[in-house]
Amino acid sequence: MIHAWLQPTWQRLVELGERLPHALLFVGPAGLGKRELAEALAARLLCDAPRPDGHACDHCEPCQWRLTGNHPDLIRVVPAAELVAAAEGAGESETPARETPAKAASEQIVIEQIRDLQAALSITGHHGSRRVVVLDPAEAMNVFTANALLKLLEEPPAGCVFLLVSSAPRRLLPTIRSRCQQWHFARPAEAELAHWTAQADRDTQTLLALGGGMPLAAERLAQAGGGALLARFVRDIGGLQAADALRVAGQWEAWLKSKEAAAAGFGLPELSDWMLRWVGDLAALRLGGRTRFFPAQEGVLSALASRMTVAAASGCYNELVQIHKVSRHPLSLRLVLEDMLMRYARAIAGARG
Repeated sequence: MIHAWLQPTWQRLVELGERLPHALLFVGPAGLGKRELAEALAARLLCDAPRPDGHACDHCEPCQWRLTGNHPDLIRVVPAAELVAAAEGAGESETPARETPAKAASEQIVIEQIRDLQAALSITGHHGSRRVVVLDPAEAMNVFTANALLKLLEEPPAGCVFLLVSSAPRRLLPTIRSRCQQWHFARPAEAELAHWTAQADRDTQTLLALGGGMPLAAERLAQAGGGALLARFVRDIGGLQAADALRVAGQWEAWLKSKEAAAAGFGLPELSDWMLRWVGDLAALRLGGRTRFFPAQEGVLSALASRMTVAAASGCYNELVQIHKVSRHPLSLRLVLEDMLMRYARAIAGARG
């Protein structure tokens, strides 16, 4: 499915036809549908008889192979963690270049996957010469993996199209970016989201603001119980007092280790990001602006902002940025939570920590 905000881009891709370059890099914030667009383009390129709207017919033999997850000329290169999740979900059509052992469950695309990709592309395609590689997220490659891929991009096999997807293009090697035609995706305008928002449930609409206007990210979080997670976060942080910081940190530690949080993919990185956005709204209000991420809580935020100095708000935000940077590899979850909440509580009291 191509969403309304992606339709102009889809139409431009369709119009390129056979003039499509051998490597495209889809760049933009997470939650816009870049992966879905790449998959739709891959399906079109492998289809024997695309429909007038550019989409694959879903009826020809190559389409049937793809729909059953058995198309030999469609290669998806994704992190091992995604492969494990797909296996546990049972039945998702994935054709990875290499199934990294489940014990690794790495969030990286490793060099062995690119070596397997090189081997796969060294033989003739099974259905004509067209082959498509979908690599997502491209920033999951380290420098060694990226250099291995670079050789393929510099001397691509005949008929092969590479579709790279990235939410953090600055983490890619400049040489990778230079070998691809870049397609940039921006946050949809309100008019483009109007129909989607009208169809979304209340939780999704609330989470849309928190997610910075990224519709699919909001939808996925809502389906995973994000509404309840947000309600608890606002309840705990909205009335936090300095004396409560250590107690709440202990409660949050148990919360992040709960089945509820695990099922939603909600851990310290996500929680610290919410803290950043909460304090960002406080700083905006303190400077005379409006809330961006928590519009439904503007009253609570306004009351808190009135107790803060500008220096305390900006100082707390900068401190939380540093905490967020190490949130994926904390030495101690409990200590990070205590540090984060105590710094926030001191800022609310108007003091610098």
